[in-house]
Amino acid sequence: MTSRQTPAPAPGRSRSLSAGIFDVDGVLLASPHERAWREALRDFADEASFTTTVYQSAVAGKPRLAGALAALQALGVPNAVQRAGAYAKSKQRRLEELIKAGAVMAFPDALRFVKAVRALGFPIAVASSSKNANAMMRRIRLEDHQSLFDVFQANVCGRDLPAGKPDPAIFLLAAAELPAAPANCFVVEDAPAGVEAARAGGMAALGVARLGDARLLRTAGADLVVTSLDEVSIDQLSHGRLCRRLP
Repeated sequence: MTSRQTPAPAPGRSRSLSAGIFDVDGVLLASPHERAWREALRDFADEASFTTTVYQSAVAGKPRLAGALAALQALGVPNAVQRAGAYAKSKQRRLEELIKAGAVMAFPDALRFVKAVRALGFPIAVASSSKNANAMMRRIRLEDHQSLFDVFQANVCGRDLPAGKPDPAIFLLAAAELPAAPANCFVVEDAPAGVEAARAGGMAALGVARLGDARLLRTAGADLVVTSLDEVSIDQLSHGRLCRRLP
């Protein structure tokens, strides 16, 4: 590609990227997580108050129980600590129903980007706090008859870790299992908590603002924010740089 490119800002850091780590929900897959959280809220609060902004800022990227507690607290639900466990279980039941019904799709730009990064020879990992991530990825069939689940060299989805995002533990584990030095990894995330986790782990953060939440991702510290992964320059990435591809 010979188009003009704008390097992603990385104040005070010099890195050469050579490995990628991908979140699942909102990055690779249009999953029914947000819908399940909202619909499970019926016994706890007004589900209409659970907006996409609430989901992205308070829940996305966090382990199930932590997400449930954060959602109830964000909505001002009384006795949130005591009720979070029941809400988390209700959400999981609804999510499993939706997955079984086929309410999971891959983002075409994400599949193109994963394919392009693999073609560069970069090792790639998938890292999601969701214990449902692997089941959803197995439902996505690719051109070579593999599933999306099969294309990653490392998979740390759903692992039980001492802390969830924005703690960097899940991304540091993914880097170790590739293996790759954290400073050489870029993390693809759609949630502010995930961006914060990547930065805390010393990795570059590529924010995907699919829901009009670019400001939240920039505030969280993303090195580059795009609305589609097609906007990332593969040519520059081949040289270890995270840049936007401009027409």
